[in-house]
Amino acid sequence: MITDSKIAIIGCGNLGTSIANGLLSIPGFDPKNLTLTKRNTKSLASYEAQGVHVHPDNLLAAQYADLVILGVKPYNVTPILNEIKPALEASKQIIISLATGVTLEEMYQVLEPDTVAFRAMPNIAADIQESITCICSKNAVPQQVETIQELFDSIGFTIPIDESLMEAATVLGACGIAYVLRFMRAMIQGGIQIGFDSVTASKIVNQTVKGAAELMIQKNMHPEAAIDKVTTPKGCTIVGLNEMEHQGFSSAMVRGVIASYEKIEK
Repeated sequence: MITDSKIAIIGCGNLGTSIANGLLSIPGFDPKNLTLTKRNTKSLASYEAQGVHVHPDNLLAAQYADLVILGVKPYNVTPILNEIKPALEASKQIIISLATGVTLEEMYQVLEPDTVAFRAMPNIAADIQESITCICSKNAVPQQVETIQELFDSIGFTIPIDESLMEAATVLGACGIAYVLRFMRAMIQGGIQIGFDSVTASKIVNQTVKGAAELMIQKNMHPEAAIDKVTTPKGCTIVGLNEMEHQGFSSAMVRGVIASYEKIEK
């Protein structure tokens, strides 16, 4: 149970604080079981006021944790692992890296071979407990996978995948939220051009996108099936969709996804 686990988030930046917020929202989770580390801890004062342990000592945080979450930049993963390695016991701690592009194999160049390690890729919607998080692991038993799923379910929804798909998950889930936001911005700009003020256009677009996503989730529909319900013969919807396709909308989206993926793979 995640409520029984002592958790350390090392390098607690934006994503780390989102995870902290998710954990603190779990009924029965004791703030005293959470430790947050950061070089400058002033921005974490509100967590300390709730009873969370806040300090800059990564080694100390790892020593007393069951789950050690690395919220640091990819180039800092190896240095941090080397820093906390004296405090790690392979039979005790589970290590979870949030870093893009750092493989489990690279982590095991520092970790002991029998250590349980995970990679996880949430997105910025973790801040409102609506992230999609993909995870993969090595040496983990089913109960440990369930524990890590429970952890990331506190900030949204979790999917276990093969490590070979982690970079693709980064593109669809983490980069993908930026693609959707860019699409929303373009819709708002179009709304302004056809007569709405920016505030009203934003409200309409935000709810439209939210409704479209919920429709797909709750009805388990393919997008094209829902599109067919909206596109009437000679109607304004199909005219708009066809014009977007003539301008390369779908191909531009696919090319963008592939470009991001190729950037990570290099």
